[in-house]
Parts: sequence; structure tokens; C-alpha cells
Amino acid sequence: MDPQSTYDRIAEHFSQTREYPWPEVETFLSDRSAEVALDLGCGNGRHVEALTACAERIIGLDLSRGLLREATIRATERGYADRTTFLHGDASRLPLEGDVIDLAVYVATLHHLRTREERIRSLDELARVLSRDGVGLVSAWSTAHDRFDREVGFDTTVDWTLPGGETVPRFYHIYSPGEFERDLGESALDVVDVRVSSGNCYGVVRSSV
Repeated sequence: MDPQSTYDRIAEHFSQTREYPWPEVETFLSDRSAEVALDLGCGNGRHVEALTACAERIIGLDLSRGLLREATIRATERGYADRTTFLHGDASRLPLEGDVIDLAVYVATLHHLRTREERIRSLDELARVLSRDGVGLVSAWSTAHDRFDREVGFDTTVDWTLPGGETVPRFYHIYSPGEFERDLGESALDVVDVRVSSGNCYGVVRSSV
């Protein structure tokens, strides 16, 4: 099953389990402000909601139309729909002009892209849309997570179990910390900081384009 079909299938249940932003994202956003922000791979919009505290306008982009519906419902119910735009799109081919995003979060999405070429292209796309002074946070699952016992990055599937018992496999590329830093370095992003937290790799980045 392709990523779009996968997340369309599990969108409603997935959204029910994704209420709060990641602490690392909250820390990254805590002292920042922006005119236009982007949540790349926005899912059900939990980080879009977090971005409303520091940005005038927010764009949420996702490949899954099902998750975009969940994000739109959330924004409407919580009163920030007038400040948000939700777009259907591919993280490796962003439907945005260049140099327009002041602040970006790209979390828990990069690892769903199947090839290294796609992953680096998506990082290049993030660099392209970031403004001259823009900054972003990128994250991906890591071999440092206690559920994995490997030191080298690898591809795998992780099942999502729906309430009726149906399992839906999801593709992941599990990054080693060194590989994550190398891929950021291969892209058109300038790396400000890289670290591992709660089993995920995180990179604070700016555009070098």
C-alpha cells in the first residue's frame, strides 16, 4: 500500500491518538515568531495548532487527504481555521513558491519516504521554500530508539492496528544519527544543530539556497 492510501486508511483512528505536540517541537517554537509557518507532513494538525502561537499564517501540507480532513476539522473546532491553509502535496515536490516560509517543522515524515533520493530531494525542497532568515526543525525515527537494536540505518515496516484488529503496514526508514546528519549535509540546508532525543534524530536547519 502506498503512503497516501496507508494514511487515508488509518486517518481517523490515527488522529485520535495524536492530540499533543511533541515536547521537542514545543521547545523549538518557544522563543520564535514568524509571519508564515509551514508544517510539512502535518498529519492531523497538532503541530499546526502549536504554530498558531508564534506565526501569523500557517500552511499545513500532507500527502493524505484523510489526515488533511482531520486537520481541517481540528482547526475549525478550535478556532484557528481562518489563519491556516491546508494543502495536499508530496514532501519531495512542494507546491509552494521559493523563499516564502519563515518557520517550518518537518517531523515524523521524512522517514516515510522510500528512497534516499526522495528524502534528500524533500530536504532540498524545504531549503528552497525557507526564507533567507527562515529556520526549520527536521526529525526522523532513529536507531537510538530502544525498540531497535541496530547501529546502521535500515528500512522496515511498522504495523498500525485499527480498532477492529486490522493491521496496516507503514514504511519507515530508520536513520542512524550519523546517517541523518549526512543526509542533512548532502541537502541544500545549513545545519545549525543535530541531536537525538526520545529515540528520534532532530536537526535545526536553515536554507543555504
